[in-house]
Amino acid sequence: MNGRRTRRGNYLQLDPKGRTWVDYKNVDELRRLMTPNGKIYSRKRLGTTSNDQRKVAKAIKRARYMAILPYTDGTL
Repeated sequence: MNGRRTRRGNYLQLDPKGRTWVDYKNVDELRRLMTPNGKIYSRKRLGTTSNDQRKVAKAIKRARYMAILPYTDGTL
């Protein structure tokens, strides 16, 4: 090791099959992308590209609007 940091490529780790889309009806998958308080994890933590992060945020916001997910709650 020469002391340099290597950067990992960003990809959405949702499915081993390589699926990169997020469904707002799949609550278990969306909860994995959120903190216990209901916040959306950052791109750095999820390892997503900017486009995939927008898809994640849109799906979570859509599920919140339809009352599938709570906006804020300590018991997700």
